[in-house]
Amino acid sequence: MHLTSSILWAVVVLLLLSMAEMRRAGRGKGLKGVRNGLARDRWRGNRRHGRSGAARLLPPNCTESLQSRDVFLDCQERGLISIPSSRSWSKEPKHLLLARNRIRILRDGAFAGFEGLKSLDLQQNQISVVEEEAFRGLWRLKTLLLQHNKLAMVSEEALIPMPNLQYLRLYDNPWNCGCTLESLVQTLQVPSNRHLANHARCTEPLRLKGKKLKQVDTEFLCQDSDQGPQDDQTDPSEPGKPSGIQGKPDATVSCHAYLYPEPRLDCSRRDLTEVPSGIPDYIVHMDLSHNSIRQLRARDFHEARSLRTLNLKDNDLEHMEKGSLSGLLHLHEMDLSDNNLHFVQHGVLEDLYFLSLLKLGGNPWVCNYSIHYMVYWLRLHPGVRMSGLQCRSPVQHMGERVEKYVDSYYRTCPKEAQRSQEEHEELGDTDPELWESLLEVQGTLEENPEPSHLRGPQKYQIIRLS
Repeated sequence: MHLTSSILWAVVVLLLLSMAEMRRAGRGKGLKGVRNGLARDRWRGNRRHGRSGAARLLPPNCTESLQSRDVFLDCQERGLISIPSSRSWSKEPKHLLLARNRIRILRDGAFAGFEGLKSLDLQQNQISVVEEEAFRGLWRLKTLLLQHNKLAMVSEEALIPMPNLQYLRLYDNPWNCGCTLESLVQTLQVPSNRHLANHARCTEPLRLKGKKLKQVDTEFLCQDSDQGPQDDQTDPSEPGKPSGIQGKPDATVSCHAYLYPEPRLDCSRRDLTEVPSGIPDYIVHMDLSHNSIRQLRARDFHEARSLRTLNLKDNDLEHMEKGSLSGLLHLHEMDLSDNNLHFVQHGVLEDLYFLSLLKLGGNPWVCNYSIHYMVYWLRLHPGVRMSGLQCRSPVQHMGERVEKYVDSYYRTCPKEAQRSQEEHEELGDTDPELWESLLEVQGTLEENPEPSHLRGPQKYQIIRLS
């Protein structure tokens, strides 16, 4: 009996002590303390399970960088399905790069907290819906890239929050040029919006397929598709319309353009057989590697006046016409490696005044007189760092540096042989006065080392063919 009462007293004491501890822990909090505790529990649970709320504060695997005093937030190719929270970053970004993700919908207020953005890159996602208030607050935005998505319709109201928009890219989207697109088309065709959506084209209806949004007559947008061929506005020269003559591919459609951190045009691995047309004049870096381009034609790059790097690696390039690189006055680096070049035609490189890096490896260079121009040009431009210029043929020069071959060529070249007795006999019947005149002219030519274009006209000229 005594033992039982002792146990009961011990249990009572333990209960009293635990209740006192609970009072001390919750003193002064009451219901508010309980709510805060529940909120903390929910926050911890959300964080552990990746739910919304606290999970939004966890930054995705993006990188911040500072260029020209502007903060760039690079979230490209991160597998994102929504816009990351603006509270995730240490500094307010001016440029947000979200290309090549899996974003499908831009909902109202998607960019809340990003009011300081100057540029927004959303290309190469799967965006098919843009709600009217998606870009709310982006009044400072100047560049919006939405090309290479799945947009068929966007309301004009979606552009209203961006009064300072200067560049808008909408091409390579399946635009349905019907009544729902009328307000957007009218906005794009305003003269002051000349840099907005210049290359976007209709995909539907069939009578407007291939027509640029900038050129569509808005009166036709709301007409039924069965009104007959008199309403057909398709242009035979435009893509999407069958034609007997197929023009060059369009760079804005065939390639991916990136504006930040520097304007770049990615045309690699596009199965191109020629340099595309319509290269924007602001592009600084262009990648044409891993295609099937066999020939560079004159004026292929005449629009690309700002190019500083050009990558033509791993094509089937066999020939470069004179003038094919004309206009590339600011080109610094060029990669011609892993092609099928035997030599470079005389005059091709003459516009490359500021070239500093030239990659030539992996080409079957033929060491004969045609290769001399390349060495001659390189010696006139000692600031160019060149690599990969080695003889592939003929067999006796295989693996030899082309510069060494050219040097040996001139070392072993014999001096001009004296005129043989047979040549004198052949000229024996020549008029003596004419022969004396020829000798005088020859003596004058030997004494005057000036280039021919600086010398005065001569009555006779001797040309020896060996």
